[in-house]
Amino acid sequence: MFTKILVALDQSSSNELVFEKAFALARLGGGSLMLMHVLSGDEDNSPGLVVPAITDFHPLSFDDETLAFYRREWERYEQLGRAMLQMFAERAAAVGVIAEFSQSAGSPGPQICQLARAWSADLIVTGRRGRRGISEMLLGSISNYVLHHAPCSVLVVTGAEDEDKPLPIEAGLQKPATRRGRAP
Repeated sequence: MFTKILVALDQSSSNELVFEKAFALARLGGGSLMLMHVLSGDEDNSPGLVVPAITDFHPLSFDDETLAFYRREWERYEQLGRAMLQMFAERAAAVGVIAEFSQSAGSPGPQICQLARAWSADLIVTGRRGRRGISEMLLGSISNYVLHHAPCSVLVVTGAEDEDKPLPIEAGLQKPATRRGRAP
């Protein structure tokens, strides 16, 4: 059984499913959870990529008001992440599962693997956004990075919204015929 389960969470709709899978494994095996959120700007409505890219590339080209705005947005983003982690930790603790949490800034894949090593995780549970083809090649895949670089086992949870989306090639196809040659 897995006793130390690292749960990589973001602000996506599949968060609940990722948490539930990890929570069930921890409860079944008497394990503990490390809930993790990476401030990266890779999520919807996060300023992560904007703030570091702008301030690192042209630090003197913005006035104080603009920089203050980005600072406030970044702080709000940090607070939302901490609140989400706190909520999941409290839910786990309410039924006796030990849960701690960590939030860091950076590239999600390497941050997840680094914490898994430092915490000696037995398992990493992460979600999958469902990117395919060119989108995955250009934007990358956090779950793919983790699968290839993790120091332990990895469980990739595919959200229900991913399962309902047809592949582009399947969108125009009709349902296949049954074994008797008739359509269902």
